[in-house]
Amino acid sequence: MVNQNNDIYHLKSEINVLKGESLNEVMEKGNELNEKLHTKWVMVASEGSVFVALLLLGIYQIRKTFNKEAALAQQQKNFLLSVTHELKSPIASTKLQLQTLQKHELDRNKQKEIISNAISDTNRLNNLVENILLAAKIENNVYSLHKEEFNLSEYITEGLNQTIASFNYKQKVVLNIEPNIYMKIDRTNFPSIILNLFENAIKYSPEGSTITISLKKQHHKIILTVADEGTGISSSEKKSIFQKFYRIGNEETRKTKGTGLGLYIVDYLVEQHNGTISVKDNIPKGSIFEVVFS
Repeated sequence: MVNQNNDIYHLKSEINVLKGESLNEVMEKGNELNEKLHTKWVMVASEGSVFVALLLLGIYQIRKTFNKEAALAQQQKNFLLSVTHELKSPIASTKLQLQTLQKHELDRNKQKEIISNAISDTNRLNNLVENILLAAKIENNVYSLHKEEFNLSEYITEGLNQTIASFNYKQKVVLNIEPNIYMKIDRTNFPSIILNLFENAIKYSPEGSTITISLKKQHHKIILTVADEGTGISSSEKKSIFQKFYRIGNEETRKTKGTGLGLYIVDYLVEQHNGTISVKDNIPKGSIFEVVFS
């Protein structure tokens, strides 16, 4: 812009030189000078517009980055709040049950009930710790798969039956497992896909509703689905739910349990097993999580 001002100054100097010329020459030179001045002002205005546009773009990018960091900070705060609650709750419950056994003489059936509840809380605590450790491995790129071929039908059926027997669920669980479907899986961590999807369905389903877990082979692809009759997921949040720490609502007012790691882990493990996961609406209500392995 300094160069533009210098050019304008020289043009004005040329106008002063024209004072001794004839009228026609002065008018001709004046028109030329006006055109030059107009061109210079257009260039100045163009450069100014570019500068303003770049400034606005910079402000937008800074604001976008700030909002993203603020959202991440809020998610991390929610995670810490939820983990604190999720750790304290089963520990306190197990401690109370053991103290009850220690201080009171109870009949055999009551002892079995208390021990079963304590084991259930311990399993819940173990699943939480496993999710946190697995998420840390994924984040630090130290996770590796060791795949072996298994009868996936039997593997899923046995694992779910054990889980259902270990917990006192208030929903009806239906298994539609097609027999003798074989697939190469990581035996250690593949169950996290099933358990996290199942636990997610339990969390958001009302008492007495039905949760249906299906496994079938179709067109050389293996399809696993977990369908519930719960609250469902809005279209705007269907893509976000697989992000780490993401949970619907505010942690201080949310009633459902969880850390926001389950579906993040599921998404990663599904991808590592050459699969894709999507969520659909269940009719008339609820959600269907569909995993397709190629």
